Amino acid sequence: MLDLLFAAGVVAASPGATVPAMPEATPAMYMVRDADTTIYIFGTFHALDGEANWFGERLRAAFDQSSELVLETLIPDTPAVAHQFGPGFRPPSVTPSGSFLATTRMAIDAGRSQGMQVEKGADMILRRAAEAQGKPVAGLETLELQFSMFNRMPAPATVPAKAAPSAAARDEALSRAMVMMQAAWKRGDQSVFVSMLDQLRNGSPETYRMMFTERNERWADWIRARMQTPGTVFVAVGTGHLVGKDSLLVRLAERGISSQRVN
Repeated sequence: MLDLLFAAGVVAASPGATVPAMPEATPAMYMVRDADTTIYIFGTFHALDGEANWFGERLRAAFDQSSELVLETLIPDTPAVAHQFGPGFRPPSVTPSGSFLATTRMAIDAGRSQGMQVEKGADMILRRAAEAQGKPVAGLETLELQFSMFNRMPAPATVPAKAAPSAAARDEALSRAMVMMQAAWKRGDQSVFVSMLDQLRNGSPETYRMMFTERNERWADWIRARMQTPGTVFVAVGTGHLVGKDSLLVRLAERGISSQRVN
């Protein structure tokens, strides 16, 4: 779901942002390996319109070779998840003044208006394929951790009433951002995500730190540890985590683990 948070954050930080069109390509996938371990790292888009066959030959081959699938987190099949986390669990809150999560829900609605659904997203397609093949499916972080992050996420910066966009303009900006991000993902065009990450970092540095910097550090540590166990693993995270100066790939390089793009 965090690509939706990404869109929400970008629009909240820079509602007038535009991104140029780029040449056609395929969704990006990287590989890290040593003598006995291979980890594919695929950049997903969490809500798609189902109109592109992105699960192509090279991606499918990497997936089929892998003995397990690792996603950002495992979303339960039922919406009632609070009971799983004990008495201290607090689901994401939405304040009357409007929180970052509220903006995210607007992004979800904007994507849905363009035919984009989580059920058609790359994460869900991969999970269903893994379950059909009997592959284990795990998460890099828990749903509780993500909810905790939502609760700590700063609200979007207050915009003076005269400068604030109308609801229609805001919805249009969100829809435009979701469409541009999906199209860029299908093309494998990472420059679009670099540009949007820069906007998010400049407009809301704390949100950027929580969403990307800290999580990429943790995930790089997880991959470094997993490299000690022989085998082949398919890791799928939001494509925004694979671009920019604080990306997961940069953090892996800092730990002496080089990556190469293979799709």
